[in-house]
Amino acid sequence: MKISIFGSGYVGLVTGVCLAARGHDVICVDINKERIDLLNTGFIPIYEPGLDRILKKSIKNKKISFTTNSKKAVIESKLIFIAVGTPPAEDGSADLQYVLDVAKNIGDSINAFKVVINKSTVPVGSQKKVKNIISKQIKKRNKEIKFSVCSNPEFLKEGAAINDFNKPDRIICGIEDGDKKSKKLLEECYKPFIKKNNDIIFMKPEAAELTKYAANAMLATKISFMNELSQISDILNIDINEVRNGIGSDSRIGYQFINPGCGYGGSCFPKDVKALIDIAKKNSYQPKILKSIESVNKEQKNLLFKKVDSYFNGNLQGKTFGLWGVSFKPETDDIREAPSINLIKSLLKAGAIIKAYDPVALESLKQIFPKTQNMIYTNSPENSAKNAECLIICTEWNEFKEFNIITLKKLLNSALIFDGRNIYDPDYLKLKGFKYFAIGRGEQSPYIK
Repeated sequence: MKISIFGSGYVGLVTGVCLAARGHDVICVDINKERIDLLNTGFIPIYEPGLDRILKKSIKNKKISFTTNSKKAVIESKLIFIAVGTPPAEDGSADLQYVLDVAKNIGDSINAFKVVINKSTVPVGSQKKVKNIISKQIKKRNKEIKFSVCSNPEFLKEGAAINDFNKPDRIICGIEDGDKKSKKLLEECYKPFIKKNNDIIFMKPEAAELTKYAANAMLATKISFMNELSQISDILNIDINEVRNGIGSDSRIGYQFINPGCGYGGSCFPKDVKALIDIAKKNSYQPKILKSIESVNKEQKNLLFKKVDSYFNGNLQGKTFGLWGVSFKPETDDIREAPSINLIKSLLKAGAIIKAYDPVALESLKQIFPKTQNMIYTNSPENSAKNAECLIICTEWNEFKEFNIITLKKLLNSALIFDGRNIYDPDYLKLKGFKYFAIGRGEQSPYIK
């Protein structure tokens, strides 16, 4: 099937490459010519495990190409995916500027029946807006061309996106009542990825749009709930990991997304919670739980600094801190809304010196914090920890979990760790002579009330 995808960012690129790998003919469109030129050579501008290998194979097999020519992409495709960004506006609402620009381009070029598929995360009612804009542009051309607009939100985890696309829990498709043609084409598109009859779920477009926000808000709820519980655990001298084991074994709750930490980040959860709050407010409803989720996460992102500042009695001037991990989660170079950013800002403001290390995300961080006397970038965890007053951990990369503790003790000026991801066993570190302060581990953690 011939498919075009507007947007070669994270979602568009993963979608295009995975569809091409299963035999579809894919054209990816982007307005950034430099990015397009790089992608046509097989270079990936983002870090996502396994994506470069599949891309190069698909280019070699001539199943995928990249262009700035939107008209060519529209004319040559039967399915047109919109996968551009919807960044948050100042009021927290999703900015539909790029989605609506693509809709206009489609309307200007469409020449026959097409199914336009909105994969971008968009507010309820966006399917209708896209449809109206395309119709308006067709009318301006004095043409009568039939088309459909569907909603097909993505559910990709950064760091595991290839597996998520190839082995989806479910595929959500929002189509209008009676639109059998679009249903058939969507089933054909996703046939290589469907294992069971209920893997693909059809519903109304508005329901599909809300489902995306609901899913991310629910996961954010679990994280914020556990983070709030971790602060209560600190106060009550209880190890939150014991509580996690106790509730995670309940099949109604499960272990996923109940790991306490220094807050959630990334491109989805913060943005989508804000957007859902905005949707509710615009419909005269005050979403109390959603506001609390956001509030708890904002506070949690400052918790690591509070612990460090408390330990050193508010005197951080001139002290050197090793920082392991700056991406919002492992297996990605994405630092959007990462807790490390809050920590770095606070440490630098207090006059501290930071020696930062991350396997893949340092180049992204340099765009926010240029190299200075107080902001040092290192090429290994050893160089980050060497001669530091203590080590602070913001991301749970495997190489940190596997790092030799005895070596770490020799590198640091003092055997002191602040762990925002609870990657170590407190009893083992205590046995090895460390002071270890994590999230919700009871009496081990200093805390400013």
